[in-house]
Amino acid sequence: MPDISTFVEHFPYLGLFALLLLGGIGFPFPEDTTLILCGFLISIHVIKPVPALLVIYAGLLITDFSLYLVGRKYGRTIVNHKKFQKIISPERLAALEDMLNKKGIFVILIGRHLVGFRAQIFLVAGAMRMSALKFIMADAVSSIFTIALMVGAGYLGGNSLQIIKRDIRRIEHIGILLGLILIIIWLFIRYFRSRDIRE
Repeated sequence: MPDISTFVEHFPYLGLFALLLLGGIGFPFPEDTTLILCGFLISIHVIKPVPALLVIYAGLLITDFSLYLVGRKYGRTIVNHKKFQKIISPERLAALEDMLNKKGIFVILIGRHLVGFRAQIFLVAGAMRMSALKFIMADAVSSIFTIALMVGAGYLGGNSLQIIKRDIRRIEHIGILLGLILIIIWLFIRYFRSRDIRE
């Protein structure tokens, strides 16, 4: 498999989209990390904000809806499927079904922000045959907050690094200037001392 970091470097928009999709199907690319990376890349001007945000928004919705469709396809038997046994247990399925019955789309709105529960909630929403339109609408709204939070964190982190770099350069320049001033003062002192000794 080609190095994903090289792929992201050369094709940043497509790379971010791919990371979201691969993370959604079980590869070790956490969604939140990808969103933070997106914010960082925006802050250092590697990618432009509008196309980047559109790409990751689409990536999130496609990934989430794919999980919903898997749940819809397999229904409650998903807990017996080899690929999903590690993700969701019969007990968790029952608990989430109860929550979705009581709270409905509110669970989708909040659940998207709960790492570890996110995929389980989407699978169960599909298994329970929640309206696809309701699911997409709730997820579309919730995803905006996820993007704002995580991409914002990456952007602020990137800006902080840029500020630190600028400050370090400024400190280096000040240090060099102070060093020159101290050398000049030392030379003056030596000069006047040598004159005093001669006199």
